[in-house]
Amino acid sequence: MTDLRQQLFTPRTAASIVIANMVGTGVFTSLGFQLVDISSGFVLMMLWLIGGVTAFCGAMCYAELGAALPRSGGEYHFLGKIYHPAAGFVSGWISATVGFAGPTALAAITFATYLTSALPFLPQTPFTIAALAVALVAILTVVHATHRKTSGSVQVAFTALKIALIVVFCVLAFALTETPQPVDFTPKSGDGKLMLSSAFAVSLIYVSYAYTGWNVATYLSSELDNPQRNLPIVLGLGTLLVVILYLALNFVFLYAAPMDAMRGEVEIGYIAANAAFGDLGARMMGVVLALLLISTVSAMIIAGPRVYHAIGQDHAFFAKLATTNRFGVPTFAIYVQGALTILFIITSPFQFILLFSGFTLALNTFAAVLGLFVLRIRQPDLPRPFRAWGYPVTPLIFLALTGWTLWFVLDQEFKAGLLGLIVIGVGFVFYLLTASSPRKAASGNTG
Repeated sequence: MTDLRQQLFTPRTAASIVIANMVGTGVFTSLGFQLVDISSGFVLMMLWLIGGVTAFCGAMCYAELGAALPRSGGEYHFLGKIYHPAAGFVSGWISATVGFAGPTALAAITFATYLTSALPFLPQTPFTIAALAVALVAILTVVHATHRKTSGSVQVAFTALKIALIVVFCVLAFALTETPQPVDFTPKSGDGKLMLSSAFAVSLIYVSYAYTGWNVATYLSSELDNPQRNLPIVLGLGTLLVVILYLALNFVFLYAAPMDAMRGEVEIGYIAANAAFGDLGARMMGVVLALLLISTVSAMIIAGPRVYHAIGQDHAFFAKLATTNRFGVPTFAIYVQGALTILFIITSPFQFILLFSGFTLALNTFAAVLGLFVLRIRQPDLPRPFRAWGYPVTPLIFLALTGWTLWFVLDQEFKAGLLGLIVIGVGFVFYLLTASSPRKAASGNTG
């Protein structure tokens, strides 16, 4: 009989999932949207630093929650235990309908867009882009629906490639840019006022989306080797590494390419590569970015179905989602997410989904971090193998910055915020319609 520990994800695999899930569409597209209203090099870099501090504070809070409540499912599990099963269900609904399928679709579309830009023999048409995106999702869905060993090996390999390529790009772009842009990265008069503006707050949503994924390891806690010890390490180190990569990438983008060329554009990496290396270099960068995004799509396909799986364990109406193969992999849930992702690829507009999903996911994490205070008050004696560093300052920093951003999104981008609230409302109605026959999680069937 196969040793159960050999079937679990190692800390290295879990860390690779965190890193790959974070480094994706957001960091290679967000700067163009931020430049529409912000042109200060210092303020732009502060966006990414503040976003990183927020993500790290959130990761520390999730590390405590995950160690105290070790079960796969992320916010679905946390909110259901802390508040009410309805809150958990709605959170799972958000993750299932928006949190993974939407971003996975965006990453797959971006993969296809960069690939068709870089390879002249691929026609850059909507049909080709959609076909390539669907093919990528379909292939990775089949790979991850087999065995964790296969799944984990693929993920670690692609994540290592991603980190190496980002480092090489940053070093070469910095070294080979003949005429650096005259960007001042030191603070100047007016920067403080700009950092308190609605433009800065809305730009933080793009940054928050880019950092989304720091919490992904909590979606597969039950499948992580010794989660109470390893989860804090995976979350903390994975998030810190991504903060460093993001600061380096955005510095290089601003150093190499004119702001006017990037303002309002999506393909920031391609533009920066063209400025640094010329047309051939830009095409090579397009292939590089496409390769980087494969690991992002892969990580989301691994993590997302664990939420479906947890919902299936707890609600008889969704029992099919808890189905696993002989290796304990939630195969049916993986295929369901793959189908939803393909639906997003065919139907979803890019920028609106970026804002909409960023707002909705931020609400989800806000409720979970707030729950840290609730859990400490209600269950002070609950064993906590890890306690959030700097409590209560770290959760308060996360809540203050995230809440401030959410408020300005509702004020400035009301349609995106409203759609997020509608998704939450629909999830609550769905809970009321299907909660009449809940069931306890199946013993020994947590993945």
